[in-house]
Amino acid sequence: MKLSMSINYSGDFHADVQRVQELESAGLDIVWVPEAYSFDSVSQMGFLAAKTSTINIGAGILNVYSRTATCMAQTAAGLDYVSDGRFVLGLGASGPQVIEGFHGVAYDKPMPRIRDYINVCRMVWRRERVVYDGPTVQVPLPEGQGTGLAKPLKLINHPVREHIPIFWASLMGLSVKATARYADGWLPIFFDPEKFHTVWGDDLKAGTAERDESLGQLQVSAGGMVAIGDEFAGEAADRVLDMARPSVALYVGGMGARDKNFYNTIFQKYGYVDEAVEIQDLYLSGKKDEAAAVVPGEMLANTNLVGPAGHVKERLAAYREAGVTHLSVTPVGGDPVRTVEQLRELID
Repeated sequence: MKLSMSINYSGDFHADVQRVQELESAGLDIVWVPEAYSFDSVSQMGFLAAKTSTINIGAGILNVYSRTATCMAQTAAGLDYVSDGRFVLGLGASGPQVIEGFHGVAYDKPMPRIRDYINVCRMVWRRERVVYDGPTVQVPLPEGQGTGLAKPLKLINHPVREHIPIFWASLMGLSVKATARYADGWLPIFFDPEKFHTVWGDDLKAGTAERDESLGQLQVSAGGMVAIGDEFAGEAADRVLDMARPSVALYVGGMGARDKNFYNTIFQKYGYVDEAVEIQDLYLSGKKDEAAAVVPGEMLANTNLVGPAGHVKERLAAYREAGVTHLSVTPVGGDPVRTVEQLRELID
């Protein structure tokens, strides 16, 4: 099992770079760089590539609306080049509030769009002339549109790798099925290793049944906060887990409109139906603290790794049994370098 961590898109990037360098030495395998509607992440990933030597650098995530499919392929190939083959392309659809409100692009056909982007990216990296006619991407521009001067082109440079790993941040049924069929990896949220089948099991099975064997096993990156030690038992563990309440409440209660919040839907599929409704009602009424208090303790305990070493080792076994290949961690309650070292010891 590999270890991964995300940096904060609104934090002190230069401090994060120093931390990533330290964690690279401690055994961290991949750092995910988010973008949202903050500074672009591509420039930051290029900077990280120059400041590191072994850690993989992942886009966590790039949305498929603000860059064309071939631009996405160029970007990934360029980052793979400057990092000497250490780049991982994380793709996602973001949401209509960001895509339409910040980028001014219609939020249409998110699942087919990501599938088209995966197909075009792989075509570009193989240095094929890009001729593609999908439901959301047509390259070259179809006859009757534009100047009429379009012609098929292929990437000038020879990429470091013709198959750069693509992770898909999917949430809902058809997208999760398509992830299991087409992507190299999956970036879920609120991943409970014992209960995730109740939310995504059927879709994962259906997509895997149609998966090309050449892609290998679907990689899965999931996890949560990590605090290891006897001092994190009982009520002390609860206090650490409580740190996740505001973030969960934000996603379940405030991400998207009342009738179109994918995270709320996932929460309900886990069985937290009443809690999901109450969290959203409170959050949208401006009662954020009250909303956070409603987040079930069971959910927090199941989606994070907090407690004595023996307990965390059991949780690691559960994640491994669930098919998680990349444990995504947020070290809390101590020295993050030591936490990564402890995790590496428990995994190995």
